[in-house]
Amino acid sequence: MIRHPAFATEPWRVRERELHLDVLAQTESVFALSNGHIGLRGNLDEGEPYGTPGSYLNSVYELRPLPYAEAGYGYPESGQTVVNVTNGKLIRLLVDDEPFDVRYGTLHEHERVLDLREGTLARKVRWSSPTGTEVCVTSRRLVSFTHRAVAAIEYEVEPVDRACGVVLQSELVANETVPSQSADPRAAAMLRHPLVMEENLPAKEGVAVMVHSTRASKLRVGAAMCHQIDGPEGTLVDADGSGDVSRVTVAARLEPGQRLRLVKFFSYGWSARRSRPAVHDQVVAALAAARLVGWEGLLADQRRFLEEFWAGADVEVDGDPEVQQAVRFGLFHLVQAAARLEDRPIAGKGLTGSGYDGHAFWDTETFVLPVLTYTYPRGAADALAWRRSILPPARDRAVQLGLAGAAFPWRTINGEECSGYWPAGTAAFHVNADIADAVTRYVDATEDTGFERGSGLELLVQTARLWRALGHHDAQGRFHIDGVTGPDEYSAVADDNLYTNLMAGENLRAAAEAAARHFDLAQALAVTRDEIASWRDAAAAMHVPYDERLGVHCQAAGFTGHAVWDFAATRPDQYPLLLHFPYFDLYRKQVVKQADLVLAMHLRGERFTPAEKLRNFAYYEAITVRDSSLSACTQSVMAAEVGDLKLAYAYLGEAALMDLEDLERNTQDGVHMASLAGSWIALVCGFGGMRAGGGLMCFSPRLPPGIARLTFRLRYRGRLLRVGVTHASTTYRLISGPPLPLTHHGERFTLGDELVTRSTVKGSPPGVEIRQPPGRAPAPRRTR
Repeated sequence: MIRHPAFATEPWRVRERELHLDVLAQTESVFALSNGHIGLRGNLDEGEPYGTPGSYLNSVYELRPLPYAEAGYGYPESGQTVVNVTNGKLIRLLVDDEPFDVRYGTLHEHERVLDLREGTLARKVRWSSPTGTEVCVTSRRLVSFTHRAVAAIEYEVEPVDRACGVVLQSELVANETVPSQSADPRAAAMLRHPLVMEENLPAKEGVAVMVHSTRASKLRVGAAMCHQIDGPEGTLVDADGSGDVSRVTVAARLEPGQRLRLVKFFSYGWSARRSRPAVHDQVVAALAAARLVGWEGLLADQRRFLEEFWAGADVEVDGDPEVQQAVRFGLFHLVQAAARLEDRPIAGKGLTGSGYDGHAFWDTETFVLPVLTYTYPRGAADALAWRRSILPPARDRAVQLGLAGAAFPWRTINGEECSGYWPAGTAAFHVNADIADAVTRYVDATEDTGFERGSGLELLVQTARLWRALGHHDAQGRFHIDGVTGPDEYSAVADDNLYTNLMAGENLRAAAEAAARHFDLAQALAVTRDEIASWRDAAAAMHVPYDERLGVHCQAAGFTGHAVWDFAATRPDQYPLLLHFPYFDLYRKQVVKQADLVLAMHLRGERFTPAEKLRNFAYYEAITVRDSSLSACTQSVMAAEVGDLKLAYAYLGEAALMDLEDLERNTQDGVHMASLAGSWIALVCGFGGMRAGGGLMCFSPRLPPGIARLTFRLRYRGRLLRVGVTHASTTYRLISGPPLPLTHHGERFTLGDELVTRSTVKGSPPGVEIRQPPGRAPAPRRTR
């Protein structure tokens, strides 16, 4: 865990003023750069020391067996694990024949800065070798948002007080040793030597190329590099390569005041189908485009891309500089994950680490895509296009399970289920409804009829078909969905999980409406009017379990009748519970891993009265232990809605600082994409009270004492609007686009060219005691 104040609090930068080797793996995740296609962990330029080396290409994976002590029908036979591909970041430095290694000699200064407006990771080092030669090293690194296949590094060395010999070794290295750092089963299964060399061509006409293929998944990966070198007269350049290493060596004699500057361009490509020569040519062509633009051109393109992004996504938080930095850090990582997806998934850790084996989960649609839909809708469309691309294996999975439509995987890279935990991999069908919810939200927010008539309609139809096949009407006509696992993984294989039922009902309604609107296209999917009617009937009759005695909704049928977990007897070191207690015991007790019914109240809030929301929130707050990073932001939203602004503010801090302070103690495996999205959700949907649907945006703003002003920007139906909230008033301004209908605490008005001001409604205390299980209150903020 990051126990010291690792990062300076700045509004647009994440700055590390000192190098702490004990948290090197965590900072490598925080400083990771990506564009949705390429992901580079924030490893030191010279490669060592490291926490976990990491260079990733979206959807490049290796297969691995999933052994079972007792096999069962429908169990996945193999898993998929993200591959650490060829490392192009490496630039080794020798000073008077001494390797530059921060563990030796004297490190006088070491600073790294992740610039959220420049899109770069900068580093400045002042170091004396063991023989006393002092040099200053500066570098800047980027993964291009505008050139999908390209990354680049600018690296400079300057002697401080005396002449010295300097050697730079710029390398491509495959099959690096990747250490296993965690006994947590959620961490990645590390694979050794996954790449088989097909080609290693040392620098010819300045370009070095390597091509490998994965052993089992048979994916072909290409990497290439070239350089621009500025040094004093007599600078020597050589190239060599063999095996899994390709190297360009630059040697120079530097006097004080002279510099050796190297700009390294490197590119990546991969394919499951293209030949070795085709992949070779692909990465060489990408390098040519990068050289044509040049280093300064790449920097300028990076700034322009982010300027446009921030114009429609920025959130300003006056009064809490830590949350201000954290929400921008989170948005930066989200746009990094989505910028150049192009029909690929957003994994739970993005491309910042190998945690969760690089898999994508339901939380992409439920937490990440809502943020992208209103800030960077292209990224949301690309992620949903990937879901459509994996419909064939999802339909095959449904057939295997004896169901109609599509059964999307709980966790996957290539579209096939690879969870060995069958209550999730077989029974967590709510992922279908989460995808449908993301489709409906995206279409509402963008009015993208082309998407709706294509990917959207097919996704809605195939997910709805699963619910109709999975559920049944009882003798009273109520529709039930039995034996499923909801978002709370401590309550598995239950009947009528409320979250699943409500989300499935909305899925069925949305599919019926879309199929009726586009019946010509629906017919091509074999949809009939009778089938549409059956979806409507099931949605209207969906059972919602409720405990009349307690006056609260049941997370699942019978849940409130279970014994309550003995929280008082549970030690702090026994969390997360799944690592210390058998699932059997968790399943039969009232203990909640992460917000489940509470999440349903956020996403399907129209199905609950305000009084029901308050009673439900208080009840489930007392048994929710938050053994998941997904939970805090949802609890923040609902705490704000029921009036406990102090609690909502505390949960905002936990969601926002999840990675900057390593609260879950696993940031070393990559940042938590859903929790990063959660800081935006807690601010915009919680304290801004934003909800949207049916062409209408609604706001119910209320601020906690810790925030003096909250300002955020949103994209909706071709408009860009800015909302500013203080404790006294809320202002709405339409920055671009035609007039837009809005509501403010239920009052409807049309926002046009004029600034609209309304009074901010003061939050009312909830009036009931809201408490957490002993020791599970929101993580306290660190005193700096």
